[in-house]
Amino acid sequence: MSAEEEDGAGGIPEWVVTFGDMMSLLLTFFIMLVSLSEIKQEEMFQAMVESMRQQFGHDSSTASLSPGNIRPRTAQMARLSSMGRAMRANIMQGGNKVEAPVGDEFKVRSIRQGDRTNVGTVLTFEPHKSELTTEHLKALARVQSKLGGKPQRIEVRGHTSRRPADDKYRDNWDLAYERCRAVTAELHKMEFDLKRIRISVAGEHEPVTADAQSRLLHKNDRVEIFLLDELAESLRKDNQRKRK
Repeated sequence: MSAEEEDGAGGIPEWVVTFGDMMSLLLTFFIMLVSLSEIKQEEMFQAMVESMRQQFGHDSSTASLSPGNIRPRTAQMARLSSMGRAMRANIMQGGNKVEAPVGDEFKVRSIRQGDRTNVGTVLTFEPHKSELTTEHLKALARVQSKLGGKPQRIEVRGHTSRRPADDKYRDNWDLAYERCRAVTAELHKMEFDLKRIRISVAGEHEPVTADAQSRLLHKNDRVEIFLLDELAESLRKDNQRKRK
Protein backbone atom coordinates (compact mmCIF):
# COMPACT_ATOMS: atom_id res chain seq x y z
CA MET A 1 0.00 0.00 0.00
CA SER A 2 1.39 3.39 -0.96
CA ALA A 3 1.88 6.31 1.40
CA GLU A 4 -0.91 8.28 -0.34
CA GLU A 5 -3.39 5.44 0.19
CA GLU A 6 -2.42 5.16 3.87
CA ASP A 7 -2.96 8.92 4.36
CA GLY A 8 -6.35 8.76 2.63
CA ALA A 9 -7.50 5.78 4.68
CA GLY A 10 -6.62 7.19 8.08
CA GLY A 11 -7.23 10.94 7.51
CA ILE A 12 -10.42 13.06 7.75
CA PRO A 13 -11.90 14.60 4.58
CA GLU A 14 -11.52 18.38 4.43
CA TRP A 15 -15.27 18.98 4.13
CA VAL A 16 -15.79 17.40 7.55
CA VAL A 17 -13.68 20.13 9.17
CA THR A 18 -15.71 22.84 7.44
CA PHE A 19 -18.95 21.14 8.39
CA GLY A 20 -17.82 20.87 12.01
CA ASP A 21 -16.99 24.58 12.13
CA MET A 22 -20.40 25.43 10.69
CA MET A 23 -22.19 23.26 13.27
CA SER A 24 -20.19 24.87 16.08
CA LEU A 25 -21.17 28.32 14.86
CA LEU A 26 -24.83 27.32 14.59
CA LEU A 27 -24.74 25.90 18.10
CA THR A 28 -23.21 29.14 19.40
CA PHE A 29 -25.85 31.16 17.56
CA PHE A 30 -28.74 29.21 19.09
CA ILE A 31 -27.18 29.43 22.55
CA MET A 32 -27.02 33.20 22.09
CA LEU A 33 -30.70 33.32 21.10
CA VAL A 34 -31.67 31.38 24.21
CA SER A 35 -29.55 33.69 26.35
CA LEU A 36 -31.19 36.77 24.83
CA SER A 37 -34.63 35.46 25.71
CA GLU A 38 -33.59 35.25 29.38
CA ILE A 39 -32.39 38.88 29.66
CA LYS A 40 -34.97 40.85 31.64
CA GLN A 41 -33.11 44.11 32.31
CA GLU A 42 -33.44 46.84 29.70
CA GLU A 43 -29.96 48.29 30.35
CA MET A 44 -28.23 44.92 29.99
CA PHE A 45 -30.12 44.16 26.79
CA GLN A 46 -29.21 47.57 25.32
CA ALA A 47 -25.53 47.08 26.19
CA MET A 48 -25.51 43.67 24.54
CA VAL A 49 -27.13 45.01 21.36
CA GLU A 50 -24.62 47.85 21.07
CA SER A 51 -21.71 45.43 21.62
CA MET A 52 -22.98 43.17 18.83
CA ARG A 53 -23.41 46.13 16.47
CA GLN A 54 -19.84 47.22 17.06
CA GLN A 55 -18.44 43.72 16.61
CA PHE A 56 -20.30 43.20 13.35
CA GLY A 57 -19.12 46.57 12.02
CA HIS A 58 -22.49 48.31 11.89
CA ASP A 59 -21.06 51.67 12.94
CA SER A 60 -18.27 51.66 10.36
CA SER A 61 -20.26 50.26 7.44
CA THR A 62 -21.70 53.60 6.32
CA ALA A 63 -18.29 55.27 6.68
CA SER A 64 -16.68 52.95 4.13
CA LEU A 65 -19.03 53.59 1.22
CA SER A 66 -16.70 56.03 -0.48
CA PRO A 67 -12.93 55.73 -1.09
CA GLY A 68 -10.49 58.09 0.58
CA ASN A 69 -11.26 60.33 3.53
CA ILE A 70 -14.68 61.44 2.28
CA ARG A 71 -17.54 60.26 4.47
CA PRO A 72 -21.31 60.56 4.00
CA ARG A 73 -22.63 63.64 5.77
CA THR A 74 -25.32 61.59 7.50
CA ALA A 75 -23.05 58.76 8.67
CA GLN A 76 -22.38 60.22 12.11
CA MET A 77 -25.96 61.33 12.60
CA ALA A 78 -27.21 57.83 11.80
CA ARG A 79 -24.95 56.48 14.52
CA LEU A 80 -26.01 59.09 17.07
CA SER A 81 -29.70 58.47 16.37
CA SER A 82 -29.60 55.14 18.17
CA MET A 83 -26.74 55.43 20.65
CA GLY A 84 -25.86 57.36 23.80
CA ARG A 85 -28.65 59.53 25.18
CA ALA A 86 -30.52 58.96 21.93
CA MET A 87 -30.97 55.22 22.54
CA ARG A 88 -34.53 54.10 22.01
CA ALA A 89 -36.46 53.19 25.12
CA ASN A 90 -38.19 49.80 25.43
CA ILE A 91 -35.88 48.25 22.85
CA MET A 92 -36.71 44.78 24.20
CA GLN A 93 -40.24 45.36 22.89
CA GLY A 94 -38.98 46.70 19.57
CA GLY A 95 -38.48 50.32 20.63
CA ASN A 96 -40.95 53.18 20.61
CA LYS A 97 -42.76 53.53 17.28
CA VAL A 98 -41.76 57.11 16.58
CA GLU A 99 -39.74 58.76 13.83
CA ALA A 100 -37.33 60.57 16.14
CA PRO A 101 -35.04 59.13 18.82
CA VAL A 102 -36.75 59.30 22.19
CA GLY A 103 -33.79 58.79 24.50
CA ASP A 104 -33.05 56.09 27.02
CA GLU A 105 -34.48 58.05 29.95
CA PHE A 106 -38.16 58.26 30.80
CA LYS A 107 -38.10 62.06 30.78
CA VAL A 108 -36.48 62.13 27.34
CA ARG A 109 -39.34 61.06 25.10
CA SER A 110 -41.10 62.36 22.04
CA ILE A 111 -44.55 63.77 22.76
CA ARG A 112 -44.76 66.25 19.87
CA GLN A 113 -45.50 63.73 17.17
CA GLY A 114 -47.64 64.15 14.08
CA ASP A 115 -47.08 65.54 10.62
CA ARG A 116 -48.93 68.60 9.38
CA THR A 117 -51.76 68.13 6.94
CA ASN A 118 -53.24 70.54 4.40
CA VAL A 119 -56.47 70.91 6.39
CA GLY A 120 -56.69 74.18 8.28
CA THR A 121 -56.47 77.92 7.82
CA VAL A 122 -54.25 80.96 8.41
CA LEU A 123 -55.33 84.07 10.31
CA THR A 124 -53.44 87.28 9.53
CA PHE A 125 -53.12 89.87 12.32
CA GLU A 126 -52.42 93.57 12.36
CA PRO A 127 -48.99 94.55 13.73
CA HIS A 128 -48.83 94.43 17.54
CA LYS A 129 -52.41 93.09 17.73
CA SER A 130 -53.58 89.83 19.27
CA GLU A 131 -57.34 90.38 19.43
CA LEU A 132 -59.57 88.47 17.02
CA THR A 133 -61.51 90.51 14.49
CA THR A 134 -64.76 89.79 12.68
CA GLU A 135 -62.81 88.44 9.74
CA HIS A 136 -60.97 86.04 12.03
CA LEU A 137 -64.23 84.74 13.45
CA LYS A 138 -65.64 84.20 9.96
CA ALA A 139 -62.52 82.29 8.91
CA LEU A 140 -62.76 80.05 11.97
CA ALA A 141 -66.44 79.44 11.28
CA ARG A 142 -65.63 78.38 7.71
CA VAL A 143 -63.00 75.91 8.81
CA GLN A 144 -65.04 74.54 11.71
CA SER A 145 -66.67 71.85 9.58
CA LYS A 146 -63.24 70.65 8.41
CA LEU A 147 -61.68 70.50 11.87
CA GLY A 148 -64.64 69.58 14.04
CA GLY A 149 -65.74 66.02 14.80
CA LYS A 150 -62.41 64.49 13.79
CA PRO A 151 -60.08 62.40 15.95
CA GLN A 152 -56.87 64.20 14.93
CA ARG A 153 -55.05 66.72 17.05
CA ILE A 154 -55.02 70.41 16.08
CA GLU A 155 -51.95 72.64 16.24
CA VAL A 156 -52.22 76.40 16.67
CA ARG A 157 -48.88 77.99 15.76
CA GLY A 158 -48.20 81.67 16.33
CA HIS A 159 -45.94 83.95 14.27
CA THR A 160 -44.95 87.59 14.29
CA SER A 161 -43.03 89.96 12.05
CA ARG A 162 -39.49 91.04 12.90
CA ARG A 163 -40.52 94.48 14.09
CA PRO A 164 -40.13 95.02 17.86
CA ALA A 165 -43.13 94.08 19.95
CA ASP A 166 -45.35 96.76 21.46
CA ASP A 167 -44.81 97.76 25.11
CA LYS A 168 -47.94 95.77 25.94
CA TYR A 169 -45.96 92.58 25.35
CA ARG A 170 -42.56 91.54 26.67
CA ASP A 171 -41.34 90.38 23.26
CA ASN A 172 -42.48 88.78 20.02
CA TRP A 173 -42.73 85.39 21.71
CA ASP A 174 -45.28 86.82 24.11
CA LEU A 175 -47.22 88.45 21.27
CA ALA A 176 -47.33 85.22 19.25
CA TYR A 177 -48.47 83.27 22.31
CA GLU A 178 -51.29 85.72 23.07
CA ARG A 179 -52.52 85.33 19.49
CA CYS A 180 -52.55 81.56 19.93
CA ARG A 181 -54.41 81.86 23.23
CA ALA A 182 -57.09 84.02 21.60
CA VAL A 183 -57.56 81.53 18.77
CA THR A 184 -57.64 78.57 21.17
CA ALA A 185 -60.24 80.27 23.34
CA GLU A 186 -62.46 80.83 20.30
CA LEU A 187 -62.06 77.20 19.20
CA HIS A 188 -63.10 76.15 22.69
CA LYS A 189 -66.24 78.26 22.34
CA MET A 190 -66.94 76.29 19.16
CA GLU A 191 -66.95 73.15 21.33
CA PHE A 192 -63.52 71.91 20.31
CA ASP A 193 -62.01 69.68 22.97
CA LEU A 194 -58.97 71.43 24.42
CA LYS A 195 -57.25 68.06 24.67
CA ARG A 196 -57.12 68.05 20.87
CA ILE A 197 -55.35 71.40 20.69
CA ARG A 198 -51.69 72.17 21.22
CA ILE A 199 -50.09 75.61 21.02
CA SER A 200 -46.69 76.21 19.49
CA VAL A 201 -44.88 79.52 19.00
CA ALA A 202 -42.35 80.41 16.32
CA GLY A 203 -42.29 84.16 16.99
CA GLU A 204 -40.38 86.05 14.32
CA HIS A 205 -38.25 83.11 13.21
CA GLU A 206 -40.48 81.58 10.50
CA PRO A 207 -41.46 84.54 8.30
CA VAL A 208 -43.37 84.17 5.07
CA THR A 209 -40.91 86.62 3.58
CA ALA A 210 -37.82 88.40 4.88
CA ASP A 211 -37.86 91.04 2.15
CA ALA A 212 -38.74 94.38 3.74
CA GLN A 213 -40.15 95.61 0.40
CA SER A 214 -42.30 92.55 -0.26
CA ARG A 215 -46.07 92.82 -0.60
CA LEU A 216 -46.36 89.68 1.52
CA LEU A 217 -44.67 91.27 4.52
CA HIS A 218 -47.98 91.72 6.35
CA LYS A 219 -48.54 87.95 6.28
CA ASN A 220 -45.71 87.41 8.74
CA ASP A 221 -48.10 88.38 11.57
CA ARG A 222 -50.24 85.28 11.52
CA VAL A 223 -51.55 82.21 13.31
CA GLU A 224 -51.62 78.88 11.49
CA ILE A 225 -54.26 76.31 12.35
CA PHE A 226 -53.98 72.81 10.92
CA LEU A 227 -54.76 69.19 11.60
CA LEU A 228 -51.96 66.86 12.58
CA ASP A 229 -51.55 63.33 11.33
CA GLU A 230 -51.86 62.10 14.91
CA LEU A 231 -54.86 60.85 16.88
CA ALA A 232 -55.69 62.80 20.02
CA GLU A 233 -56.43 59.57 21.90
CA SER A 234 -52.97 58.10 21.23
CA LEU A 235 -51.15 60.50 23.57
CA ARG A 236 -53.83 60.11 26.24
CA LYS A 237 -53.54 56.33 26.22
CA ASP A 238 -49.76 56.57 26.26
CA ASN A 239 -49.88 58.72 29.40
CA GLN A 240 -52.25 56.26 31.05
CA ARG A 241 -49.85 53.41 30.35
CA LYS A 242 -46.98 55.43 31.81
CA ARG A 243 -48.94 56.02 35.04
CA LYS A 244 -49.56 52.30 35.43
